[in-house]
Amino acid sequence: MSTGVFQKILEKAEVAREPLYYDAVVIGGGIAGMETSLDLADMGYKVLLIEKEPTIGGKMFLLSKVFPTLDCASCISTPKMAAVAHHQNIDLWTYSEVRKINVKGRGDFEVEVLKKPRFIDESLCTGCGTCEEVCPVTVPKEFDYGLRGRRAAYIPFDTAVPKKAVIDIDYCIFCGQCERKCPANAIDFTQRPMIYRVKTHAIIIATGCKLFQAERKEAYGYGKVPNVVTAMQMERLLSPTRPFNSVLRPSDGKEPSSIGYILCVGSRDKTVGNPRCSQVCCMYSIKQAQLILGALPLADVTIYYMDIRAYGKGFEEFYQRAKAMGVRFVRGRVAKVEGLPDGNVKVTYEDIDEGKVKTAVHDLVVLSVGLLPNIDVLITFDGKAPSTDDVGFIRVDPTDPVKTNIEGVFAAGCVTGPKDIPDTILEAAAAASRCAAFLGEVVGDGGR
Repeated sequence: MSTGVFQKILEKAEVAREPLYYDAVVIGGGIAGMETSLDLADMGYKVLLIEKEPTIGGKMFLLSKVFPTLDCASCISTPKMAAVAHHQNIDLWTYSEVRKINVKGRGDFEVEVLKKPRFIDESLCTGCGTCEEVCPVTVPKEFDYGLRGRRAAYIPFDTAVPKKAVIDIDYCIFCGQCERKCPANAIDFTQRPMIYRVKTHAIIIATGCKLFQAERKEAYGYGKVPNVVTAMQMERLLSPTRPFNSVLRPSDGKEPSSIGYILCVGSRDKTVGNPRCSQVCCMYSIKQAQLILGALPLADVTIYYMDIRAYGKGFEEFYQRAKAMGVRFVRGRVAKVEGLPDGNVKVTYEDIDEGKVKTAVHDLVVLSVGLLPNIDVLITFDGKAPSTDDVGFIRVDPTDPVKTNIEGVFAAGCVTGPKDIPDTILEAAAAASRCAAFLGEVVGDGGR
């Protein structure tokens, strides 16, 4: 059980005396933040990239493949992660959070950043994983959405950037095993959190999105019915870095022979406060269905949907390919999901084409959850903050879709609304371009 020690440690953070200076600060180390940082750095601007997790990569790195090409997601993101870490014009601060943003004037911002202690000396840590091997404490692994455990001393994943360990002090029992066994003597329990003042001319918000909490749809049984999982958990089961060697259902480790997908969980649903389509759920569900049929050729996959929105380049062909592979599509809303004594899952749904209420039994049910705003950073603005739309995403100028209502503050990626990876990368490049134009106005070429 978490002890809350870490929060008490953070409350006693030391404040650095001298401010730091950067041309631009990028908040968020996912695919949008990395792309923006690299573009600006390649133009010669000095960039600070801030990521709250111990590693960059965001949600894209956790995916199996990307639609509609089925390219490896980690093969795309890993080179960018390495490029960010080694670029001479980018300073990468992981395990750090923005605490306050003070807008002083046009092109004049002061950002207060909290660097949390890893309790590992990053200059000494080699990423060997010895501390993880000897740590006796096991807790659910966040990067696998609780499908397997991690140690209190851990490296997020094998290709984390930076590949440095971190000690979760809330779960640490202070047995001293990691300290005694570390071959580099990198364990440092005396580390203190630090608060830095960063002065910058521009800010790019690329904090991505949050996933809808499936527990909020109580009728679908997530958290109560063991063999109901979210689509992100299925992504981890299908990923090359998956927790198991096959697609297994959580309750008993059985390979499922019948899998049902419920689309629009937390999207197009006024009862949960999100009337919008999340744009990616149809296609990632179709992608997963194809990958499941590749991993489990004898499995039956059924997708319950309201509308299939295959609007992008190659999307319709991708949809038709899934049909040809044998994926069954049922137009209708699922009313209820119930667990059965044998571990299977009963689904009650309306078949719109036949106008009847039907039931079906599956070994495993996957909830295709929607995308919600991740705008916690907005509360750190001291005074005027970027405005948001009716759902909560950052509002941008329709004629300049990376520009917020604060001059010098730009936004890119899913923080402005749900979108797929190509659109996110495109928007990140646009944000870097607009930011560079702004920097040219406020500091000129002499700022580079």
